[in-house]
Amino acid sequence: MFAVTATQTDPDNPLAGLTLGERPEPKVPDGWTTVSVRAAALNHHDLWTLKGVGIRQDRLPIVLGCDAAGVDEDGNEVIVHSVIGTGADETLDPKRTLLSEVHDGTFAERVAVPRRNLVPKPAGLGFEHAACLPTAWLTAYRMLFDKAGLEPGSTVLVQGAGGGVATALIALGRAGGYRVWTTSRSEEKRARALELGADQAFEPGARLPERVDAVMETVGQATWDHSLKSLKPGGRIVVSGATSGAVPPADLNRVFFLQLSVVGSTMGTREQLGRLAVFLEQTGVRPVVDRVLPLAEARDGFAAMAEGDIFGKIVFTV
Repeated sequence: MFAVTATQTDPDNPLAGLTLGERPEPKVPDGWTTVSVRAAALNHHDLWTLKGVGIRQDRLPIVLGCDAAGVDEDGNEVIVHSVIGTGADETLDPKRTLLSEVHDGTFAERVAVPRRNLVPKPAGLGFEHAACLPTAWLTAYRMLFDKAGLEPGSTVLVQGAGGGVATALIALGRAGGYRVWTTSRSEEKRARALELGADQAFEPGARLPERVDAVMETVGQATWDHSLKSLKPGGRIVVSGATSGAVPPADLNRVFFLQLSVVGSTMGTREQLGRLAVFLEQTGVRPVVDRVLPLAEARDGFAAMAEGDIFGKIVFTV
């Protein structure tokens, strides 16, 4: 079958290890099944794998890709939950992995997954949009509706408009009744964030009109100081990533004096993915798709992500 594979890693030239071509059909352990992939979405995780982050060299070559929607062996249209683990909340399993870390991923004509990881795809949700949900949109859903602890009408600051999680947070927050503010260095991305549903968009570090109830943080070191200073007393930062660096000054005096909370959030559960799909079906909200490419042109999508020249998700069709 045709697949997109990481054959080597290079932190300085990640695309050097990106290989497109034939791969063996997936092996199917007991309790697993195969899905014929119709669409798969690109994540920063895939680029980090090519840089050598979170992957052991003895696992190479490995098919990339965490996210997919397709058709199972019984002809059902499904979304693939990409967290491989056990328990009611598989994200808390210390041995959990994502597809493409230990097991071959979704950038292929077919992918093997545990049967429990299949979520029904609503009929009104197309494959290309459904493929965007399992990583970025599920992460945003859990951050906003589970970890933030907010009621509708609250004000939320989303740092770094443009990425997959950030655009999901804006769209979901708007649909959920939150007042959403966001930041970006790019004037174009700020304008697009407003079109997507943000109430206001600011330059990074800008003084806000008022302090917010919660900050959704995926940028990390570059925005951390601004995130802390933007919170009301008793406010909360929900952290699901640190793309600009993981060790900012903690500013503990501010944290304890204002009784701020810092909450970590990773992906989401299979049940939350199912509810997210229903939420989109009920509200009409759809993921922002930057571009759709055939899987055979995946290199162009990886290059765009590496350059940061995207707003929303890059989707590959099979």
